[in-house]
Amino acid sequence: MYDVPIFQDIDDLLDEVDAVSIATPTPTHYDLVRRCVEHNVHVLVEKPVTETIENAEQLARMVADSGLIVQVGHIERFNPTYLELKKVIEILNVLAINFRRLSPYSVSNKDVDVVLDLMVHDLDLSIDLTGKEPASINALGLTPFSSGLDHVAAQLFYPEGPLITLTASRITEEKVRCVDVTAEDAFVEADFLNKNISIHRCSTGEYSPINHGGVKYRQESFIERILVPNAEPLGLEIKHFLECVSNQCTPCVSVLDGLKALRLALQIRSVVYEQSNHKMKQPEFA
Repeated sequence: MYDVPIFQDIDDLLDEVDAVSIATPTPTHYDLVRRCVEHNVHVLVEKPVTETIENAEQLARMVADSGLIVQVGHIERFNPTYLELKKVIEILNVLAINFRRLSPYSVSNKDVDVVLDLMVHDLDLSIDLTGKEPASINALGLTPFSSGLDHVAAQLFYPEGPLITLTASRITEEKVRCVDVTAEDAFVEADFLNKNISIHRCSTGEYSPINHGGVKYRQESFIERILVPNAEPLGLEIKHFLECVSNQCTPCVSVLDGLKALRLALQIRSVVYEQSNHKMKQPEFA
């Protein structure tokens, strides 16, 4: 249909291309990226970067020595809603951030648990927004449909704020991709799916007299609607990758960024199993 050659062996393919996109199950990422680097091929690899910290660290060393462009597919970094949200909150004194990423079980990825499949997106955004690791983590989870975690709620604590709460679930009947930001003088709602942002602000309040000398407090608020550009995140992600390859510049989501998100995800998973009082058994590879 597209008049392109078919390769039975990946090494034959890698001898013919300059760059590839890897969208295979997570357990295969390390070996495939390693083989690409050995063939001097640039890579865009889906998140999470690998299944284990050790493999991600090895890839980071290989990429640093090779000079190749290896970008991790944390696609929400290119979501126009997120890009506009960053502009909105950079001038606010943010107190708390609440991420919700929910999906039905039937359409969810089953090769990893919900932390590595869904929550890792928002963990990457948390790191991008704060620029630092949390001082402490609290997390609980459920395993109603599989042997892995299907529903996880986590809190990330930072000494100087913000308080970040994350919920990732693959047991809901509605697909949700939302983030709420509570600031000193505003409340911001962002919907990544429907690509809209609302800012709730409070105007001045006043006391007004009513019958018999009493008072009635009136507080008015208004809502700002932010215009979000109509752009496709996947298209922006691929465009960025190709520009990095052409210009030999570091991608905004490098292997090191993927490693940070993976490390935080595995820390949360470990906390969940510790909090469960050993009622749930943690997978051996973690």
